[in-house]
Amino acid sequence: MKILAIGDPHGDLKKIKKIPLKGVDLILITGDLGKADLARKRCFENIMRKKEGLLELEKDARYAKKSWNEIYYSTISILKYLSEYVPVYTLLGNIGMSMIYDSKVKKEEKKYGIKLPSLRQGMNKIKDFYLVRNVVRNFGSLRIGFLESFMDNCWVKEFDEKDKKRIKSARRETEKAERVLRNFKKVDILVCHQPPYGILDRMTNKNGPKSWYGKHAGSKVILNYIKREQPKYVFCGHIHEGEGMKKIGKTEIYNLGVAGHKIIGI
Repeated sequence: MKILAIGDPHGDLKKIKKIPLKGVDLILITGDLGKADLARKRCFENIMRKKEGLLELEKDARYAKKSWNEIYYSTISILKYLSEYVPVYTLLGNIGMSMIYDSKVKKEEKKYGIKLPSLRQGMNKIKDFYLVRNVVRNFGSLRIGFLESFMDNCWVKEFDEKDKKRIKSARRETEKAERVLRNFKKVDILVCHQPPYGILDRMTNKNGPKSWYGKHAGSKVILNYIKREQPKYVFCGHIHEGEGMKKIGKTEIYNLGVAGHKIIGI
């Protein structure tokens, strides 16, 4: 089987179209499908305002619709293009995750008095596309585990998070991820959004908050799983500047960055 793994596309269809697809039997994507420039810019602005003791910038109807549509339409365009060639299996990263819930769509529509497209409904219309969340899929004798994006406790400590709600959420998400990976047992390939802690996960993007520079943004839960089970391959993204390959024991770990790719035969 010839497998193509693609890093977080972030709506960059031009770059995706440069990836060779001939002979590929299966496509795996590490998450963050859509373009989220507006949402990311606002997030960083509010982080800085919070540090300076200023009120966060609030969304209005125009901004809410524009930022939502940016993610939605760029996500759908990526999936439609790739699924025309071969079956596509993807995670959701931290970008667009909440948008698959109809309750979130209705909440945003009611709050701002606007009409928004449903990401879940849009995905359901695409043939040969599969959204996989915290499950193992078997392809013959090949076992591939898909671990969705989550906030690891170690991230909270590394970035000195003070928000009690986020700290509690991270604890809950970390415990869930540990259970999921225990249930996976040994897989041939692990597809996850975050890199393992200390491996291709250092933040060196100068466009982000200065206090984040040089810190590790990976997951110790994922690191411990790799050390314990030694899958043959791990494909991840999230920390774009960490693009590259490193090994832990017999495991080859690929941070595929933004729409980077790796083709393997297995």
